[in-house]
Amino acid sequence: MAAIGMEVGEAFSNSIAEILAHPDLNQWEYLLTIEHDNIPPSDGLVKLIHQMETHPEFSCIGGLYWTKGPQGQPQIWGDPKDPVLNFRPQPPDPNGGLVECCGTGMGFNLWRLSMFKDERLRRPWFKTVAGADGVGTQDLYFWGDARKHGYRCAIDCSVKVGHYDMTGQFGIEDFTW
Repeated sequence: MAAIGMEVGEAFSNSIAEILAHPDLNQWEYLLTIEHDNIPPSDGLVKLIHQMETHPEFSCIGGLYWTKGPQGQPQIWGDPKDPVLNFRPQPPDPNGGLVECCGTGMGFNLWRLSMFKDERLRRPWFKTVAGADGVGTQDLYFWGDARKHGYRCAIDCSVKVGHYDMTGQFGIEDFTW
């Protein structure tokens, strides 16, 4: 399902709502999100499925990718051991293991579809915030709420995902970070 011509938070929220409204798709166990500028490895989905099957405590496991640019950060947001919820970038596991975090990017994630059936989660699930109430990306807006309800996530550092910059907006034109 491609969501074209919408703000990114609106696109994710509307697409998931459509899946939940579909009599067949809403029965599926997992949902994969992948953004247009992410390049997952050929075995990435198989690895994420294996991790989800091995780790039922996580509602979402993503592949490892970095924000674009020379000072890019791993999209492993927040240390759950910190008593104060935060979304500071965490280092990846150098051995390719799982790193639990407080939030993930959306570029290449496998989600348990059941979490979106939880009525306690605010809607829209994903919302980009920019204004008097603060600034935030749609992914961390979601995780700020999901963590309150006990949902956990992790990044599989063995699933290395490229982050493509076609225009050079973040550095080199036609470059994969």
